[in-house]
Amino acid sequence: MKIKICGITNFEDALLCESSGADALGFIFYKNSKRYIDPEDAKQIIERLSPFTAKIGVFVNETPEFINNTASEIKLNAVQLHGEENPEVILDIYFPVIKAFRINGSFDYSLLNRYESASFLLDSYSADAYGGTGKKFDWENIPGSLREKIILSGGVSAENIEYIFNEIRPAAVDLASSVEKAPGKKDEKKVNEFFNKINYLRSKKW
Repeated sequence: MKIKICGITNFEDALLCESSGADALGFIFYKNSKRYIDPEDAKQIIERLSPFTAKIGVFVNETPEFINNTASEIKLNAVQLHGEENPEVILDIYFPVIKAFRINGSFDYSLLNRYESASFLLDSYSADAYGGTGKKFDWENIPGSLREKIILSGGVSAENIEYIFNEIRPAAVDLASSVEKAPGKKDEKKVNEFFNKINYLRSKKW
């Protein structure tokens, strides 16, 4: 199970998460987010990170042109679409795409079939924000055929990672607020606690 830490806004937090074992770091380019970072600032961080750490840009309802230009300029490895993007948009993006879906009680999982060229991230629905709420949805409703393919987000933390690891078994998890002291600022103690837990679970598996 891979680990993506999202909402990176400064180099110190990026280095902390990378050195702790994060497989991917997320940079949010949605200006209404409390974790927004200017692409130029993200570029300066990315240039100082290991080439073996995936850098993911998070976009909300942007044009393919803007996404492609930004991703090329700052050397992203993939892009994450967290808005109401339709499947046709993905065809015009030149980078691997993670399509996020915000899940509520009436969500129709068959919708994912329309986005077969993308990877899937499942997050909690909120009427007030596109993500980063720190709230979980009903993970038990995720179809079994999807679980090993998805990136799970929304309320993932050190407290429930063992349950996720053993019962849901997603391809990856994505977290932000549970390892923060404030939006966009990571908490070293919380980051260490999470990675100590996930590394212990990984060691038990082997």
